Amino acid sequence: MDFLEIGKIVKAHGLKGRVKVLSYLESGGEMLQSLDEVFVSRGKDKNVSYALKYFQVKGKCFYLDMEGIENIDQAEALLGCSVLVPAAKMGILPEGEYYWQQLIGLEVMTEAGTPVGTLAEIFPTGSNDVFVCRGGAREILLPAIADVVLTVDLEKKVMVVRLPEGL
Repeated sequence: MDFLEIGKIVKAHGLKGRVKVLSYLESGGEMLQSLDEVFVSRGKDKNVSYALKYFQVKGKCFYLDMEGIENIDQAEALLGCSVLVPAAKMGILPEGEYYWQQLIGLEVMTEAGTPVGTLAEIFPTGSNDVFVCRGGAREILLPAIADVVLTVDLEKKVMVVRLPEGL
């Protein structure tokens, strides 16, 4: 089963096992209101299914109550874990929008054809995501904005970028 990472557990919330999740979703998580389960990644290829008892979106975070996580100690044991949902449960994105898992691993090159590296990581900031490219001469951080990201070809696994001045 293919999964999409939708956030990371950053904090226990209260004493009864609720967790706070930093959302990686552009929409904040409203599209997940109909979910009845999530998966928590507990290491490589160890995705544990949890039935949802409660789900609430608040800004760039959401809060989860999961069956089997009944106290603060169990919730704190999940800190730093990724929250996943089956890819089939997620909607199709509009043209020009991508899930992070679709982008990680793409070869990044400039519009002149110069290799920049491989898209290794993405992290959210207040205004836009930042792409971390590794494997070239040095690690390069690129803002995920239209002026920088020119094209994305998922079939060829290539992203073409215009490097900002100074890089």
